[in-house]
Amino acid sequence: MLSIIFQNQKKSSFINNNQKHKIMQKKVTVSEFKIREVAIPIVGISPLIVHAWSEKSKRMITDKQAGRAKSSKHDIRQPEEDYEQAKHKSPQGWEGFPAAGFKAAMIRGAKMIGMVMKDTQTSFFIKADCPESQLIRVLGESRMRTDMVRVGMGTADIRYRPEYPVWEAVLRIEFNEGVVSLEQIFQLVRAAGYGCGIGEMRPEKTKYNYGRFDLK
Repeated sequence: MLSIIFQNQKKSSFINNNQKHKIMQKKVTVSEFKIREVAIPIVGISPLIVHAWSEKSKRMITDKQAGRAKSSKHDIRQPEEDYEQAKHKSPQGWEGFPAAGFKAAMIRGAKMIGMVMKDTQTSFFIKADCPESQLIRVLGESRMRTDMVRVGMGTADIRYRPEYPVWEAVLRIEFNEGVVSLEQIFQLVRAAGYGCGIGEMRPEKTKYNYGRFDLK
């Protein structure tokens, strides 16, 4: 429990030329939040495909917005470079996935277990393994995959992206036990992995089944 002395300025019961005031003090008791933290290991039940924004893509967008000349349409593609730049990497060099992506999947999964998505959003937070990059570390070896995709007005393009055939991670979740229980946190993680998934070509956004996971 937290006690606070609240001061309120109030006019005195008598009136004079100086407009005197007196200080009224009142003690207010504020209940502490029941904040808990749990580490939940997860394991992929389908391959994870990731696609981080490359420095080249960011530069192209910046150049376009600044009105600078566009790149040549005949730029030579470098698959290996595209593949490496599509990885989510921490400053320490390990590979991961944005913590926000896991949280978004859990919020979406709330509907599957009868919880209100909007209320769930503020009841828990996923702690990133790297605060600077806000990444959750993904354990597993990636390989390059090639996909035909549709961009813009139906234009076809080729994407070279990392795929983790076998992967796992640990989610460190801080939650308000006064709003959501430990059991519900586990249920949210499971619902997120079963029906939503993370990364590219996940079931929440496409007809594919990539990026699904379960409790380990």
